[in-house]
Amino acid sequence: MSDRLTAPTFAREVGDAGRSSPAAFGGGAVIGALGGLIGLGGAEFRLPLLIGTFRFAALQAVILNKAMSLSVVASALPFRAATVPCAAVAAHWPIIVNLLAGSLLGAWFGAGWATRLASQTLYRVIAVLLLGIAVVLVLGHDTGPASGAMLTGAAQMIAGVGAGFVIGIVAALLGVAGGELLIPTLVLLFGADIKLAGSLSLAVSLPTMLVGFKRYSRDRSFVVLGENRRFVLVMAAGSICGSFIGGRLLGLAPNAALSPLLAVILILSAVKVWRQ
Repeated sequence: MSDRLTAPTFAREVGDAGRSSPAAFGGGAVIGALGGLIGLGGAEFRLPLLIGTFRFAALQAVILNKAMSLSVVASALPFRAATVPCAAVAAHWPIIVNLLAGSLLGAWFGAGWATRLASQTLYRVIAVLLLGIAVVLVLGHDTGPASGAMLTGAAQMIAGVGAGFVIGIVAALLGVAGGELLIPTLVLLFGADIKLAGSLSLAVSLPTMLVGFKRYSRDRSFVVLGENRRFVLVMAAGSICGSFIGGRLLGLAPNAALSPLLAVILILSAVKVWRQ
């Protein structure tokens, strides 16, 4: 209980003045580029940086991460429009609605659980989820061309709601967009093409993150956004720039080599967060 009480005080003492703007922009840009290369928002890599380097408490880092992730996800759809037109995304609205039916509820519950956990417990949860995402990156992200939906009809709809609920919880607990889980789900469960799946995941992620963000706004730790406004804006700008650059560099590094590299980064990050 005591760590939850002192966290906002710590944020006020450090605030924007204690965190370098060049470091925030540079860190955001590097992470955004990593995420852009593999088709993610980069929040998975930003979270350990917020905790380990910039010394935010666990819940504060999750809230900050979600705020910055929202800006990246909102800008990513236009970045991808040249390859995947918005009309193609809109044409698959039944899939989006199916996943949102579960993810919106999951995001609400996940954010509520996070605000009630003690910081040390939340560190442990974050570390385990980061490790799980590393496994998904290696085994599930490079899924290759679509080979047809795994399920159809009512079974597919029920599985979609269930998968969306789990993804919503993870996204809320980590402050991430959830693309590392949504993309394999879209490819395997719905048979979507990998490029289309990336844009569909963004369409699902944005409202899911907004619900989680709304739930977090009820907690007093939400004041961390106001106390670190400049830091948030600078790091979000770096993340967006990095995501754009990473997207342009896509193709230079094969997923077969990139996914394991990013997985190693996540594993190291999980170990560091666990030791907080």
